[in-house]
Amino acid sequence: MLISSRVKNLHPYVPGEQPKDRVYVKLNANENPYPPSPAVTRALTDFINKSPEKLGLYPDPDSLQLHAAIADMLNKTGGVLSRCSLAADGSVTPAEEDKIPFTVTPDMIYSGNGSDEVLSFVFYAFFDSGKSFVMPEFTYSFYPVYAGFYNIPMDTIPLKEDWSLDVDSMLSHAEKNKGGIIFANPNAPTGLALTREQVRQMLLKADKDEIFIVDEAYVDFGGESCIPLLKEFNNLVIVRTFSKSLCGAGQRLGYIVSSPELVNIVTTVKNSVNHFPIDALAQVSGTAACNDPAYYVDCAKKVCMARDSFYNFLKDSGFYVLKSQTNFIFAKHPSISGQDLYKGIKNEGILIRHFNTPGIEDFVRITVGTEEQMDMLKKAFEKIIRK
Repeated sequence: MLISSRVKNLHPYVPGEQPKDRVYVKLNANENPYPPSPAVTRALTDFINKSPEKLGLYPDPDSLQLHAAIADMLNKTGGVLSRCSLAADGSVTPAEEDKIPFTVTPDMIYSGNGSDEVLSFVFYAFFDSGKSFVMPEFTYSFYPVYAGFYNIPMDTIPLKEDWSLDVDSMLSHAEKNKGGIIFANPNAPTGLALTREQVRQMLLKADKDEIFIVDEAYVDFGGESCIPLLKEFNNLVIVRTFSKSLCGAGQRLGYIVSSPELVNIVTTVKNSVNHFPIDALAQVSGTAACNDPAYYVDCAKKVCMARDSFYNFLKDSGFYVLKSQTNFIFAKHPSISGQDLYKGIKNEGILIRHFNTPGIEDFVRITVGTEEQMDMLKKAFEKIIRK
């Protein structure tokens, strides 16, 4: 036998469709429609032109400059870009309720090759193969992939009828299992979010000796970051990414914010796999992105405006649509299947996401693009609805 039994039992993640046969407007992978800040381009160009020899050297294994920049950005923005105010001089101010009641320090940051790799190390570090961890039934579909990869049992909790998390059931199952909790907030693919106080109440009731992981991939588009709760809870790990609000899906950068003790545990896992996980160019571009929060505040606000406009369009067009706090919308039509919507929109040259998963097969998930892209999408939907 050439392969291990472990490989036979793997069920890999299926990403959003990557077009090959023609050029599509791509609104199926929750990427940001805007390019990174010009400061990122300048930083990369300067690095290559002025220090090409560094591409032949190993990068900083601890990403110290990047971690300092991430911490500084979080302190300036409160961790929710779309809720920041933006001054004419380029300064940003977090919403009063988002201000972090302590200073995030670089030793509270761990970074890796996208939040997917970060999640992999987090799963390995904190979930045990002898105990079931708790997660929502419909959430980021990479969680069960990692559970299978590391042979960790899952306890999936159905969502409530309104598609929100069943907090009470999650807590009761976590108390029984003693294996920890993970959920995305805002959740994917629903786009709904718990408030910071709701998460705080969960943490107060949860076992303080069990890990509590909140995936904040989409929080910059209107949710409430749980970073302020780190002052109160030592078992909290917050996972974040550059791929969404920082216009950096191609950079492959993700990170956690947590206590230095838990960051050190994840770092130990990383150093047991690859001592140099983030390449030099990604560190340079990520640092430059964090140093220009005003640009990304503006991008996040534009995405939120386009999202809310498209939400109203879908409601007025007879769709059942959830009120998103992300850069995507989850919706279904009363008389057109999710599969037919996906196919019809694709025929119009636009990709959206359809899941064949039982329970959500009637829905489509629509990434929010630029105003121009969303206008094209509205016309495509109108054409299909009229048929």
